[in-house]
Formats: sequence, structure tokens, C-alpha cells
Amino acid sequence: MKLDIRIDVSRAKSSAVGSEHGITPGELRDLQPRVDEAHAILQRQRAEGEYGFWDLYKQADVIEQVNAAASRFSEKGYENLVVLGIGGSSLGIIALGTALLSPFHNLLTKRGRKSLPRLFVMDNIDPVVFREMMRICPPKKTLYNVISKSGGTAETMSQLMIITGEIEKKLGPGAMKDHVVVTTNPRSPEAPASLLHPVADEYGLTEFAVPLNVGGRFSVFSPVGMFPAAMLGMDIHAMMEGCAAMDQRCSSADLKENPAYLRAAFQYLAATNKGKVMSVMLTYANGLYSVADWYRQLWAESLGKRYSLDGEEVFAGQTPIKALGATDQHSQIQLYREGPNDKLINTLEVKKFAKTVPIPNVLASIDKLSYLRGATMNRLMAAELQGTIDALKLSQRPVARIILPRVNAHTVAQVLYMLEVETAMAGRLFNVNAFDQPGVEEGKRIARKLMGAEG
Repeated sequence: MKLDIRIDVSRAKSSAVGSEHGITPGELRDLQPRVDEAHAILQRQRAEGEYGFWDLYKQADVIEQVNAAASRFSEKGYENLVVLGIGGSSLGIIALGTALLSPFHNLLTKRGRKSLPRLFVMDNIDPVVFREMMRICPPKKTLYNVISKSGGTAETMSQLMIITGEIEKKLGPGAMKDHVVVTTNPRSPEAPASLLHPVADEYGLTEFAVPLNVGGRFSVFSPVGMFPAAMLGMDIHAMMEGCAAMDQRCSSADLKENPAYLRAAFQYLAATNKGKVMSVMLTYANGLYSVADWYRQLWAESLGKRYSLDGEEVFAGQTPIKALGATDQHSQIQLYREGPNDKLINTLEVKKFAKTVPIPNVLASIDKLSYLRGATMNRLMAAELQGTIDALKLSQRPVARIILPRVNAHTVAQVLYMLEVETAMAGRLFNVNAFDQPGVEEGKRIARKLMGAEG
């Protein structure tokens, strides 16, 4: 039986935290016509292929190619899978890996990992980290997946150049095709040529295409995320079913029926009407913590815009923050409860963990620990969560909850797909382009110039 995630915004309503901080029924009613109009625009854009993230899960031929390539490379028995990519090229597989693999996957023996490779994601150019990765992941035992739509990402291409030098030096140029996989722009007249195309041609590399109408931060269900996921033995078909299930739930413009639109409405109204200029993702499961990382890029890069769709200067956007329960109850909750009431707190919760850990009847001499004896760590985590959201309610701090019945490929895919649709709708409500990132480009140009690039 497939399980669906549940959305609960009751603690972000005025009935829970007051009309100064919570969303009122009237505000939702007044916003519905704008949501209807935005939904029509988004559906038209989807139908015309302007933005393609919605339908990645339908590309059965691509999934078949990904699985076939993963099967072929898995037969070679690589000990390590190293992803070379940054931002949208890395955060998706980090989120999936953290959620769906053992928390100590890389520390397990090969037998314990069922012969799956260890995962290393090189999403930065810290030379100490990169050199250490090269030391413990020698080319002979490693498959590298280099991901860049344009092939012009300086960080990723510098990594590839170093890896290429090592492979050629230790294994010979002919070994490149057995150790490097490329994920980049498609080869079509409409698509800008990628600098990775001539690399793939020179060495005969396996190559995957990222659809031209899918931006990096929306690309997790393309080969960007799915090829490494397949190499790591994740259930891709369950992910596609999860996307399909959420797509069905998001087919209506009605805020009462569409969980993504409902969340977008609450986030938008909280930001514009209630002064909640920050959006916290508080995850009550370590395995979901990297989903908050992925969400930070999705929300910040999509909505943080200087100009509106009408060309007016608006400086829009909420600041996304990640937090981990119960850990950050001991660091951030003090601020969230008694500091500025400028945050909408989104909890990401698990109803049933995959493991149960009982607390034994020991340390009998300490009477004050009696409430823990005979309980479970699971029950304690649930109590910590309930205590936190109840305390936040007492402080009139709005909380919107995302509840997974269990953490698996099906439910995690639902969450990621919903947050993508939510972001698309939020872009229309904030009246900004959620699919570009002009503020990122200038820093890249300056960096290239400092390195001596022309132009």
C-alpha cells in the first residue's frame, strides 16, 4: 500500500496564534482568485513546455536509460561514486542519499552496503576536502559523475580537470570512459552547446541530458539525481510513483485540495501580511535534514528577486533557514520563541521511524529518570516535537507541518515534488520569476575575470 504525506496548517491559522500572526479564513478566500489565475498560467506553461520539472517522472525512456547505465557500471564493482557538481547539481542527491541510505552508509563494509558504492558529493572547491577525497577515492576504484548544464561552472570544471589529469596519469586516457559519466545540456539546435560535449566526444563518455526547460534546482528527478540514485540502489520507480501521486493531488487550483498551493498561500500571506520574512524548515528526523538544505536553495534562488514580473523593483523573497529537531531545540528555539516573531516554522516530521529503540530499565538509583525507563527513543522524539510546537503556539509562532507516514522513496519523492510545485506557485504570488537566478551570475563573471578569463 502506498502512503501519502499529510499537510497540517492548523497551527499557522489565526485560530491558533491570533490574527496578527496567523492566516485568517478571509485572507485565504481573498487570495483564491489569484491562485486560480496563477494556476491557469502555470498549467499553460506546463502544457507549452516552458518549464519541464512537472513531467520528469513521466519520462520512462530516460529512467530506463539511467537504470541500464547504472546496471552496466555497477558490474564493474566501483567502491566509490563521486558526484562533481554544485547547487542544483548536488543538493538533490545529497537529500536523497541522506534520507534513503543508511546514516553510516560510507562507513559500512562492502558487504554491509550490499556492494553498493560509497557516495561522495564534491559540492565545493575547498582544496583540503578535495585532496582528501582523491586520496581515499583512487581513480581505479571510483566512478565520477560530472554534472553541469553548461559545462561552464568553474568549480565543477576545475574538479573535472583535476580528475582527468589523475585518470590519464594513473590509468591512461582510454580509461576515462570507464570512470567518468557526464550529465549536461542536450545536444539539440535549441540548446546552448555545453563545454562538456567535446569532453564526452574526446573520451567516449556515457552522457545524460538535462532537459533544456528544467533548471538545476528543479532537476532532482532528471538524470541529475536519478543516475546517482540508481547507482546507489534506490527505488527510482517508487520515486516516480510518489511524484505521480503528488502531481494528482496538485492538479486542482482549490486551496482546500492542493497541498502545494495551500503551503504556497500560507508562506506568501505570512511573508506579506504578517511580517514572517523567514521560512524555517525544522526537520524531526536526521535523514530529512538534507531535504532542508535542498529546500534552502529552491526557496532562496527562486523567490529572492530584485525585480517583479512587471519590471518593478521589489526585493522579494523569504530567507530560508534549516534546523534539526531535537538538536536545535538547544540552540535555535530560544530565538524562535522569544526573539522577533518574523518566522513561519515548517516542521518536517515522520510518523513512524524505520527502527524502534527501547530505553532499558537501568540507572534505578536515579529517581528523576523514571519517566524514561521502559519508554522508547521514538516516543521521546515524538514528545520533543509535540512539546516544541505546543510551546511555539503559546508564543503565537505559526507552524506549518509536513508529516511523512514513513521515510521511503515514495514519500520523500512526494515531499520534493510538492515543494517544487509550491515554489512555482509562490513565484506567481510574489510576482517574480521563480525559474531564473540573475543575481548569481555577476559573481561568477567577476570570479572568471579574476582567474584571467577573457570577456
